[in-house]
Amino acid sequence: MSDLTTQTKKFQKELNAGTSSLVLLSVLGRSNEPMYGYQIAKLLEESGPDIPMMKQGTLYPVLRSLEDNSLLESTVEPSVSGPPRRYYKITEDGRAALVEWLEIWKQTKKFVDANLKG
Repeated sequence: MSDLTTQTKKFQKELNAGTSSLVLLSVLGRSNEPMYGYQIAKLLEESGPDIPMMKQGTLYPVLRSLEDNSLLESTVEPSVSGPPRRYYKITEDGRAALVEWLEIWKQTKKFVDANLKG
């Protein structure tokens, strides 16, 4: 693997790490019902570009981290077709964080876009 490929993968990983929490809070903030991990992953896969920005393997640690920080809460419910599922929903603290993080994202995007122009 070339140095450029390695650096590109590192850049993508770091960029994704900073946006994953925002995206997950936003998805759960718009949902009228709690959602389970695979359901969220499929929704993201369908809404995103051809290259998945968030792999399923990275989704669950972010969900757990958001829950550990009281931005999400979860419940485990039995599933008729397999193992029990953990359903996540956004908390009031999560909604407050989402408002703040969206504003930070908008400012960051504006700054980056302004400095990437030609």
